Amino acid sequence: MASYSNFTIPSKIRAWVYAERGNPINVLKLDSDVSVPEIKEDQVLVKVVAASLNPVDAKRALGFFKDIDSSPPIVPGYDVAGVVVKIGDQVKKFKVGDEVYGDINEKALDHPKQHGTLAEYTAVEERLLALKPKNLSFVEAASLPLAIETAYEGLERAHFSPGKSILVLGGAGGVGSLVIQLAKEVFGASRVAATSSTGKLDFLKSLGADLAIDYTKENFEDLPEKFDVVYDAVGQSERAIKAVKEGGNVVTIAGAATPPAVLFILTSTGSALEKLNPFLESQKIKPVIDPKGTFPFSQTLEAFSYLETGRVSGKIVIHPIP
Repeated sequence: MASYSNFTIPSKIRAWVYAERGNPINVLKLDSDVSVPEIKEDQVLVKVVAASLNPVDAKRALGFFKDIDSSPPIVPGYDVAGVVVKIGDQVKKFKVGDEVYGDINEKALDHPKQHGTLAEYTAVEERLLALKPKNLSFVEAASLPLAIETAYEGLERAHFSPGKSILVLGGAGGVGSLVIQLAKEVFGASRVAATSSTGKLDFLKSLGADLAIDYTKENFEDLPEKFDVVYDAVGQSERAIKAVKEGGNVVTIAGAATPPAVLFILTSTGSALEKLNPFLESQKIKPVIDPKGTFPFSQTLEAFSYLETGRVSGKIVIHPIP
């Protein structure tokens, strides 16, 4: 990586921007005249090397939570991996030249930043970032923050603990693929089951699932086996509650929650990533990037098109970012 000690930050940069809400494929435009964001005293300026897409990026552009969103024009993007090029007066944890990663929006749906990560530079609070694990590339690191923090927080909220069993709905997706790994490697699950379509059953097993359920052929709620926890990453809480043991917990990250299922929205922190870094560095947890899921910055619209298919395994990453 280049040295950033005597690095000159440009005044104008390239970023993907939408001035009105709608399908990102229709409203996103590449703008070469965007101002570099000013940093506050608790923020750092990051030269973006890679950024990943999440379903929330498309939902946000479509206006699903416009009442609590920032106003357009908006540069989308939550996840970032890059290099610190400037620090605010109060920043203690990082210095210029540090390689970092994180989800730049503390509250996923509550006024996320106008200037996100699909840009050459982004400003972010130091408390939301962690040092990039040394063994991971920027692409691998960018794929992780929102998904791994969501996976981890959901397992904590479900009071998951060693010896418990879990069913993951949507095990091949960005969050689900990490729930499987975390449940097994970090939380000490006794048994992990997960659902996917026919072609992804072997992929689930490669992540550590003991039981891979083909949702196109069987209804998971009709299985005789019930689970201590069901982690619903697809929005099927009404069915999920039929697959949990009495006294067990169901968490969902999509759609409305049918009680006793609990819906939660991520609160992002760098400390969660710091806690998980040793598992990433020891390769007990591995980033999951779709085989067709790395797109250059110029092909961001194609990346959103691919996200829209709903057939992505793991994550989509934009790299390199000029």
